[in-house]
Amino acid sequence: MKKLFKYLYKRTKVGHIVIQQFINLHNFYLNRVMSEKAFAKRGFRKSFNREVDLENPKTLNEKIVWLKLNDRTPVHTICSDKYAVRDYIEKRIGEEYLVPLYFQSKDPNDIAPENMPNHPFIIKTNHDSGGGIMVRDKSSIDWKQVQKGLRKRLKKNYYYSSKEWQYKNIEPRIIVEKLLLDQNGDPAKDYKMHCFNGEVIMLQVDIGRFSGNHCRNFYNKEWQRQPYRWPSPKENGKLTNPSDYDVEKPQNLQKMISLSESLAKDFSYVRIDWYDVNGKLYFGEITFHTDGGNRPILPAEWDRKLGDMLILPNHPSKN
Repeated sequence: MKKLFKYLYKRTKVGHIVIQQFINLHNFYLNRVMSEKAFAKRGFRKSFNREVDLENPKTLNEKIVWLKLNDRTPVHTICSDKYAVRDYIEKRIGEEYLVPLYFQSKDPNDIAPENMPNHPFIIKTNHDSGGGIMVRDKSSIDWKQVQKGLRKRLKKNYYYSSKEWQYKNIEPRIIVEKLLLDQNGDPAKDYKMHCFNGEVIMLQVDIGRFSGNHCRNFYNKEWQRQPYRWPSPKENGKLTNPSDYDVEKPQNLQKMISLSESLAKDFSYVRIDWYDVNGKLYFGEITFHTDGGNRPILPAEWDRKLGDMLILPNHPSKN
């Protein structure tokens, strides 16, 4: 039956129209009607083929789901806003760690070559999750298409597709920042500090983020390779599995850890992202619920081991 619907949807005009209506209704129910708790339980079930235990969460993913539903403050929204977080970072650790901001606007029509710098930059929206538009040469860009895409993104409230509360009340805008490149002209490596109760526990390194060879390695604070993986799907359908080689220890590792722990002290679980560009450290972003708690950590025993290290706030089990 599934193959028949797929055939009708892709190969016949009437089938496509009719089935698309059912898809639209289904998505409306998921995004606008279904409760946050039911939505979270559904997502976990699809990923793990079992029910999430919210009464006594044990694995790291279960605890992330619990936090997604129960741990909410205005600061979560500020830190999830890629524009508002700049002021937060400046006050907490200093403006020297901010990626240079070239332009910001709420109007996609403002994103035009005359308002853009003459060196590489990246265009982002502040209110959703995902990458931006990397521009190395603004004369080679179809600006009408860029504006069209941004117009579409600004109209979307990311909360309704993720049901992550912190995104719900972010005022959408466009930001243009310096494109951080390494000495080879490639996008700088992305270092992600997973902090549990104010301490860096997992160090994630993303390599080749904008290529088909995107890999993801995990280390501890001593820069020792860890025996687990926590992959996400890439655009080509493959996963961000570990590389077959080690990444050189970043020059600013200890500083990165210290600053991350300073920023993380107010949160149970948080991921602080950094770029180390030729010895200069830049803040990337703050994430509270990595992959929504819906991506398996493998081997599965490590989901539980890491979960044991995270203590939830105001939870009866306190584990």
